[in-house]
Amino acid sequence: MKGIIDFHTHAFPDALAERAVQVLLEEGRKKFDVKAYLDGKISSLLASMDQNGIEKSVICSIATKPSQFDPIMKWSKQVMTDRIIPFPSLHPEAEDAADQVQRIKAEGFKGVKFHPYYQDFTIDEERLSPIYRQLEREGLIVVMHTGFDLAFERARKCDPEKILRVLDTFPDLKLVTTHLGAWEDWDEVEKHLSGRKIYMEISFSLDCMPKETARRIILNHPKDHILFGSDSPWADQGKAIEQLKGLELGQETEDRILRENALKLLETA
Repeated sequence: MKGIIDFHTHAFPDALAERAVQVLLEEGRKKFDVKAYLDGKISSLLASMDQNGIEKSVICSIATKPSQFDPIMKWSKQVMTDRIIPFPSLHPEAEDAADQVQRIKAEGFKGVKFHPYYQDFTIDEERLSPIYRQLEREGLIVVMHTGFDLAFERARKCDPEKILRVLDTFPDLKLVTTHLGAWEDWDEVEKHLSGRKIYMEISFSLDCMPKETARRIILNHPKDHILFGSDSPWADQGKAIEQLKGLELGQETEDRILRENALKLLETA
């Protein structure tokens, strides 16, 4: 097998990285013992990738206000390489959100990232429909934070039932649900999402749940719809790989999760 593909990482412009990491740590630590394993810079992410046999990483940006779209696009174009795959972000409140989706596609990006808590929306709101429709039309991948979030009160902004409502309306949307379907809402994942052809990546989940629950969700899901993700720098990439291998899923399943499924999905965008 060639190098691993990490479908969920974060990094920031060098000039902003230290402050961004510190602010996010302060928010997260209000409710959870979160740590930063890297300093948030691309150079540190690449060093971690080299150390852990990771060939490519998807970098997930989050536009917390509409005005951040252009700076995120500019930086994403600067850092995009064969190994670094940026997914820019647009804010649902942007008046030209559908046009921004077209710009993301035209610039050669393969996907976008949304975060319902940091961007203050519920995933099945009607105002998101034109954006989803354009994303579906352009064939872009959508990495969506799903489940609860450790820095926020537990509002149900992106739970499994809402995920299903979005996909019932937009069946061709290439939606990747994070944190094994929905962070700390895994009973609902098993009830509503398990076995459905819905992409799930595994970041920041395997050490938050019983091993048998993780095994059951993964083994009962379509074998080509599980992706590896670490959520670096909030998790160590090497440890995330060890946690996956510790589930003892078998070499074929591991290979699919660590590389093959992500590669196939990226090739469709």
